[in-house]
Amino acid sequence: MKLQRNGRSKALAIGAMALVGSLSLAACGSDDNADPKASGSAGPSAAAIACGKAGQLLGAGSTAQGSAIDVWKVAYGNACTGSTITYSGGGSGAGVQQFNQGKVAFAGTDSALKPAEVDASKAVCKTGQGINLPLVAGLISIIYNVNGVDNLVLDGPTLAAVFDSKITKWNDPAIAKLNPTAKLPDADIQTVHRSDDSGTTENFTKYLSKASAGAWTYAPAKTWAGKGGQSANLSAGVSAQVKAVPNSISYAELSYAQTNNLKSAAIATGASKPVEATAANAATTFAKAKIAGTGSDLALTLDYATKEEGSYPLVLVTYEVVCDKGNNAETLETLKSFLTYTVSDAGQQAIAPKGYVPLPKELGDKVKAAVTALA
Repeated sequence: MKLQRNGRSKALAIGAMALVGSLSLAACGSDDNADPKASGSAGPSAAAIACGKAGQLLGAGSTAQGSAIDVWKVAYGNACTGSTITYSGGGSGAGVQQFNQGKVAFAGTDSALKPAEVDASKAVCKTGQGINLPLVAGLISIIYNVNGVDNLVLDGPTLAAVFDSKITKWNDPAIAKLNPTAKLPDADIQTVHRSDDSGTTENFTKYLSKASAGAWTYAPAKTWAGKGGQSANLSAGVSAQVKAVPNSISYAELSYAQTNNLKSAAIATGASKPVEATAANAATTFAKAKIAGTGSDLALTLDYATKEEGSYPLVLVTYEVVCDKGNNAETLETLKSFLTYTVSDAGQQAIAPKGYVPLPKELGDKVKAAVTALA
């Protein structure tokens, strides 16, 4: 099994590295979150999408993939008359809960299902269980609002201290050391974290645990554990809070940084220079992703402590959670049709202008095969 996973990792690396040269422009694309036609793309033609049974398909969960779903549901609805994709955010925790209650056909989560969640899914899947299908790859930006500071650099230990209220001033020596030419104000740092159970929070705290040299003492979790700070609901909420509050800092997906015209900090990882929050740099990190799931479950292991040149460490994958077997027969055809489009080259390229990272080909092929096998 170890040899098989190593082979998978090498194949993922080849596919992801091929993306790096083409993605530097993607992170600077349109901030429009509605019709892909509005961002200069005509979107896929009806012939490019094999439509399923007409009707409504319900999903819920991760807000990290919200901009991607907005693009996909419009394109799918335009191509497939009579079909509507309805997706409510609510966060990864809420999405998984609704899926396991049988309220939605798929859930978006930025953190792979826990064993207890897989066990719970068997009640709704009946003849199978919930599996993780990676469909939206992206990155978490450290967003900030500090007047006069345009090129902030931070690292794991400093971020851990900031978000645990151990560093409370913007001109603290630890921040000043990383930013020797910046005019840092003598102002209180206003941290903002997610108030809801969030896969973005879990990925951020995984990074802090791996890259803070022990400064972050809490276990990674969807629920925020750090001391102090303000809280806001969903990625949209923390982004709006940072935009409105001077001297604030938070974490949100790149698409929200773009939409709100917020600055993103570069991360000092131990490489020769700080790494910018771009899709191209995230693709370098995804090149090292390993498949940790078995069978049709494609959960990934990511290297949050990477020191590779140009490799942005704060990455995340949003999984669509579905039943491998036992999906609702009324919506199965549409579910497979929609997911087949989202993982297609057309679907993945359609969300690149939003700051997402198209899946490496080898991983995309595995997701396609898993979607085809859904029953």
